[in-house]
Amino acid sequence: MAATVAVILTPLAGCARADTPAPVDPAATPAPAPGVKVTLVKSGGIVGLTDTITVRPDGSWTRTDRSGTARDGQLTEAELDRLRQLTADPRLTAEAAVTVPATMCADAFNYRLTIGSTTSSYVDCPPQATPPPATAEVVGLLTRATG
Repeated sequence: MAATVAVILTPLAGCARADTPAPVDPAATPAPAPGVKVTLVKSGGIVGLTDTITVRPDGSWTRTDRSGTARDGQLTEAELDRLRQLTADPRLTAEAAVTVPATMCADAFNYRLTIGSTTSSYVDCPPQATPPPATAEVVGLLTRATG
């Protein structure tokens, strides 16, 4: 028994020519999320360090040490994009709600990260405590980018 296959060709409405680019839907390409001011204060250590890094929404930053000496710079586009992704992480809000326990470390560093109106902190005292992951990732990015 032989099978019969029928093919029906019909005109396709709305087809574009192969050399015509498809229209771009502006809603399908989201704009970069607006930034917020980010401040990191690193304090403590055996010498009583206090460094403050402030990153403005445009990616420009100022790093000030305990003597008041300031350095300015600009995050790269990749660093700014990554910072925007990290600061939108909902874990930061959860981490900010956690009370930081007292530490037994004598010369540990304290990190206080403020993103907009949200502040989270931790003491770098391994193995006593593990830093909150989202906060530590932002701290790492800021430290590397402004170092």
